[in-house]
Amino acid sequence: MSNKSGLLSKLVYAVAWLTGIIVSLAVGFGMIGKTLTVPWFSPIVSVSAGWVVVVLTVLGAILAIFDSL
Repeated sequence: MSNKSGLLSKLVYAVAWLTGIIVSLAVGFGMIGKTLTVPWFSPIVSVSAGWVVVVLTVLGAILAIFDSL
């Protein structure tokens, strides 16, 4: 029974991790494309923050994959 529990736990973790990656990329690209903006920031700050989110998300995903190998 504990083997199934461990497998289910890993599956839930993987789904949550993948969901976080997808949401982070969606927010980052939304900020880059000026679909998502922060009203009290200038557009260049929002676009720059979007690029930071995208780059760090991709970098974090690559490092997490290498760490799991």
